[in-house]
Amino acid sequence: MTSSSDQAQLTGDYTIDPEHTRIGFVARHAMITKVRGSFTEFEGTVHVDGENPADSSAELTIRAASIDTRNADRDGHLRSNDFLAMEDYPEITFRSTDIARTGEDTFDVTGDLTVRGVTQRVTIPFTFEGQAVDPFGNSRIGFEGSTTINRQDFGVRWNAPLETGGVLVGDKVVLEFEVSAIKQS
Repeated sequence: MTSSSDQAQLTGDYTIDPEHTRIGFVARHAMITKVRGSFTEFEGTVHVDGENPADSSAELTIRAASIDTRNADRDGHLRSNDFLAMEDYPEITFRSTDIARTGEDTFDVTGDLTVRGVTQRVTIPFTFEGQAVDPFGNSRIGFEGSTTINRQDFGVRWNAPLETGGVLVGDKVVLEFEVSAIKQS
């Protein structure tokens, strides 16, 4: 738990640390299991206004080609025009438009998510996990959140029917964010 005065001390500009951050996703496969993956190349910034969280902001840019599900053939298919169409749309972006406190350490971050050139408004509930100074003297903050999107809303429509009924890939995708950010100023 953090007090208001503790949160005021967090005010500043932060850079997302890709070595200590996971941007992941989960999707249904063959209607019976889940496939988990992540993006390994991304960059982002967070501006924290500890006294007035509504004045905070966040931006994230993900390189679509960095998708990793631990299966090279599947990753290649996900990079293709059937899914992310990374040659035409090499980046997935998120830019916050509103941040609202929902509890002592919880916030709803609303913003514009762009995938395959299609932008949709999404809200991601986040929990502030804390602040620490690492062994190198960096002031870090951590937060986690997740939200569910429908891939069809972003023009990702490819699928294959199954002999037993249903389809190979579910429409709902859970986006997962486990973020460590380093204070710059």
